[in-house]
Amino acid sequence: LFYTSRLCLLVLRWGCRLFDDIVFEKTFVPEQCVRAVKVGDYVRYHYNGMFPDGKKFDSSYDRSSTYNVYVGKKQLIEGMDRALVGMCVNERRLVKIPPQLAYGKEGYGDVIPSDAILHFDVLLLDVWNPDDGVQMKTYYTPENCSRKVEVSDYVRYHYNGTLLDGTLFDSSHTRMRTYDTYVGIGWLIAGMDQGLLGMCVGEKRIITMPPSLGYGSNGDGSDIPQQASLVFDVVLLDLHNPKDGVSIINQDIPQHCHRKSVAGDFIRYHYNGSLLDGTFFDSSYSRNRTYDTYVGKGYVIGGMDEGLIGVCIGEKRRIIIPPHLGYGEEGTGTKIPGSAVLVFDIHIIDFHNPSDTVVITTNYKPEVCETLAKKGDFVKYHYNASLMDGSFIDSTYNYGKTYNIVLGANQVVPGMEEGLKEMCVGERRHLVIPPHLGYGERGVDGEVPASAVLIFDIEMIEMEAGLPDGYMFIWNEDVSADLFTEMDADKDLQVLASEFSDYILRQVNEGKGRLAPGFDAYRIIENMFSNQDRNGDGKITEDEFKLKADETTHDEL
Repeated sequence: LFYTSRLCLLVLRWGCRLFDDIVFEKTFVPEQCVRAVKVGDYVRYHYNGMFPDGKKFDSSYDRSSTYNVYVGKKQLIEGMDRALVGMCVNERRLVKIPPQLAYGKEGYGDVIPSDAILHFDVLLLDVWNPDDGVQMKTYYTPENCSRKVEVSDYVRYHYNGTLLDGTLFDSSHTRMRTYDTYVGIGWLIAGMDQGLLGMCVGEKRIITMPPSLGYGSNGDGSDIPQQASLVFDVVLLDLHNPKDGVSIINQDIPQHCHRKSVAGDFIRYHYNGSLLDGTFFDSSYSRNRTYDTYVGKGYVIGGMDEGLIGVCIGEKRRIIIPPHLGYGEEGTGTKIPGSAVLVFDIHIIDFHNPSDTVVITTNYKPEVCETLAKKGDFVKYHYNASLMDGSFIDSTYNYGKTYNIVLGANQVVPGMEEGLKEMCVGERRHLVIPPHLGYGERGVDGEVPASAVLIFDIEMIEMEAGLPDGYMFIWNEDVSADLFTEMDADKDLQVLASEFSDYILRQVNEGKGRLAPGFDAYRIIENMFSNQDRNGDGKITEDEFKLKADETTHDEL
């Protein structure tokens, strides 16, 4: 299809002999034409110039350079000035120009003869106007946009850079690394400095700029021609300002918070770590283990040190950390890029301070509570054990029997020893035991995490008074003056282990003596016999035999 502004004035039987305006055919029309050439626009285009017989007289392709010129300002032959008006980028036209709109009777040196009709195969690559500014078109906006890019902010973004005809000249995606820079302070070409302002993290926009706001009349090497319009398809991944501090968003605060963390506390917490655009980089949940650390002592990055202060047990909060309080310009390698803002969603499991002692709360005390548990007493109690976050550990009720220990014999963790002291039968207590008085930094594999604070709800069920400190057996009445002879059942002037054991057990059964409660009676008696058997020959002679009153280093008789 050919277009003319005026039809041939002289029509003969063989068709048009002469024409006084251009004729052009649109050989390719792009699907979208965002902008058409107007008088006064600056264009870049390729062309092949031919005579009607197909003989080529000129070509921009041969020079490997587009023809760049203003339209409608008599910088071109009049026919080309007219032909370019209305063209779209990537449109292709076959233009026929009569001599009076080309080089006329004079021609052009030895290249174009007099009164020559010229044919041009034109491909438009670029169009802009000196009055153009930056054009921005957002094609994706995130649901939440709490902050927009401002002058002096530092941003991380990905981009594809193309010319107006779609030719790719650069891409951060191919380098698999964001472009990181300050905005509005001249670190970027002017058009990008303007185009990034007002963006949200996660936003995607097309930024189109004229060469005056790009690389101007010089271009940039072989990739960006001179006087080229630039198109950047940008997705913003991150932004912060050097003046930013840690941002805290409280997500869930327990109804009861008896204590908040302070510098020097040891905290156990779970976290999910991500970048500002939502990219996940780490999680304690995936390891099925809390992250345990001191706070306020530089054991963690500065932003986390700050964000963990003032939390309650059970609290959930989001901590947003700028890079200068995170991993800085270097990042951590593949997971956390340089200059990245970090987002931590944390859940506080427990915390304590190394100076903490056992916290004892009495929930119930009988009206008559006179006999109190002390060191050496044999006590029987029930307990429910859990962690600070309510996680169940163990319960004696599940086994249908009490837990039985001798106080002061190191049979339970120190915190439980402390919690049982001075209890009476029937009393119920709530114990909070810090890890250094519990299972310490190692915990109990599969049951109690390392450095965990323990919660015990205990009830004293039964108590048997122990023996005086240092004794494993005592007499309830005066000691026989002829004790050795009474033990020597066969009167052979020596006491065997069986004679010794039978005698002690008989005294206990008859109520004349007491063994320390809570221990294996036979082990106690065996130990007593061994202490009396000075030479270790398996029997006690009268010379070897001594009472407790005569001893300073043994705990028998």
